Amino acid sequence: SGAAWDLRKAQPYECYPEMEFDIPVGKNGDCYDRYLVRMEEMRQSVSIMRQCLQKLRSADGQGPVAVANQKITPPPRATMKRSMEATIHHFKLYTEGHRVPRGEVYAAVEAPKGEFGVYLVSDGGNIPYRCKIRAPSFAHLQAMDFL
Repeated sequence: SGAAWDLRKAQPYECYPEMEFDIPVGKNGDCYDRYLVRMEEMRQSVSIMRQCLQKLRSADGQGPVAVANQKITPPPRATMKRSMEATIHHFKLYTEGHRVPRGEVYAAVEAPKGEFGVYLVSDGGNIPYRCKIRAPSFAHLQAMDFL
């Protein structure tokens, strides 16, 4: 209550820099105030979804949803029925996976109750060396000793 913090505005990711929305902020901190904030969050979410639908219905009719990199996407079913190479690529992609470069990364998204983050460490293989998940309630659990 009273803090206008939203990861989608503070550190925009995906399509959020192109979206227009407000961050609902409460002023009183009581149950009714939290209810009003949740209702406004739902209104803002519907507004974001409408903007995304308009973006998907672009002039070419396709929208920015397909990945052009064929090494990390499975081939279309129709192609797999005609091409042995496409079938092998599909099989290898789903059995071996995609090799991720060596390194580490932390990615966070806005969740309904706060920040949801994933910390990944890769040794260059197709399975993560380390994966830590930071749930939105993690910050609340840290405060339990003081409550």
